[in-house]
Amino acid sequence: MENSLQSDFMLDPQVHYLNHGSFGACPRPVFEVYQAWQARLERQPVQLLDRELRQEMGAARQALGVYLGVLGDNLVFFPNPTTAVNMVVRSLDLQPGDEVLTSNHEYGAMDRTWHFITAQCGARYLHQPIPLPVTTPEAFIEQFWAGVSHRTKVIFLSHITSQTALIFPAAEICRRARQAGILTILDGAHAPGHIPLDLDQVGADIYTGACHKWMCGPKGSAFLYASPAVQPWLMPLVVSWGYEAEHPSGSQYVDYHEWQGTRDISAFLAVPAAIEYVSTPAFRAAQAACRQTLREVLPRLHELTGQAPICPAEEGWLGQMAAIPLPPGTDTVQVKSRMYDDFKLEVPVYAWQGISFVRVSLQVYLYKLIKTSGYVWFYRMIIHMKLSEYAAKVGI
Repeated sequence: MENSLQSDFMLDPQVHYLNHGSFGACPRPVFEVYQAWQARLERQPVQLLDRELRQEMGAARQALGVYLGVLGDNLVFFPNPTTAVNMVVRSLDLQPGDEVLTSNHEYGAMDRTWHFITAQCGARYLHQPIPLPVTTPEAFIEQFWAGVSHRTKVIFLSHITSQTALIFPAAEICRRARQAGILTILDGAHAPGHIPLDLDQVGADIYTGACHKWMCGPKGSAFLYASPAVQPWLMPLVVSWGYEAEHPSGSQYVDYHEWQGTRDISAFLAVPAAIEYVSTPAFRAAQAACRQTLREVLPRLHELTGQAPICPAEEGWLGQMAAIPLPPGTDTVQVKSRMYDDFKLEVPVYAWQGISFVRVSLQVYLYKLIKTSGYVWFYRMIIHMKLSEYAAKVGI
């Protein structure tokens, strides 16, 4: 597999793809399993969706449970974390004056979900500021916990942030919240397959993650973990045959949320193939090379931009993704457009909290380049593709 990591992925070879964090990329061996499930569904829809659904979905959930360190019946598949969180948020019994505490680093779709629901029930969605640069996990925990009050009913927090690409010390936040009787909901969209993840050790009451990002599953595969204590009050987002089920499975949680009428379940059933792919020694070795390369090249990138890093270059804060500040006044739209149009460099460039960033993701399809030339290829890609030249032209 070592020699096939790059060729396994179906990405356009003319594009330098440094944006795995947004939508992932599914390798051909996993994609072929996905397509096989689709073909099987079309060949005999009744067989798969009626007679075999419970068995096949159960097997996929059990495989995912083993990978995440929890029971498969405590997991339900969703098409994406946003849909999963919408179900959870709509099930909460929030009262006027109740507080939901989050950070100011959260994903925009999730913020919008919470704003929508809290506006209806009179609760408050509060962003606790986490200033940059972050320094130590202990300082982060104290800064975040300063936002907790006697009205705090829920803590909602990213495990790995989208905008700043930081790994938050989620387990300690969950531990403190459990002692204080506060419900914890973690957005782990970027975590599965990216960092070692044992949900039992993390200790969140509710955890959602994407299988289509760093786990390399097909698009439309994600999960929601719910501890047994909270499952009874999680109401289905779509009420279908699993509600008041004629033939209960033994798990109300699975019954309520797994069956949502006719839909393509192929992405969910391909998740075990994705787990198998990302669990091989060759894949894990390539991941380690990506992490090491990113830490080595960051000082060069910060030297190029003239901006200070937003965190220590340590595995506790960074995985295979990093957000690099750009100089004040950067025209992010123009820079992003020129990166792609002129140099086929697919990378997010955006403004967040008044700061301009470029966010780079290193995935294993870059393995050969990393192995043969260390960080040099990455340095050349950014520098020698005339980033400094066109950066000067657009005034950064």
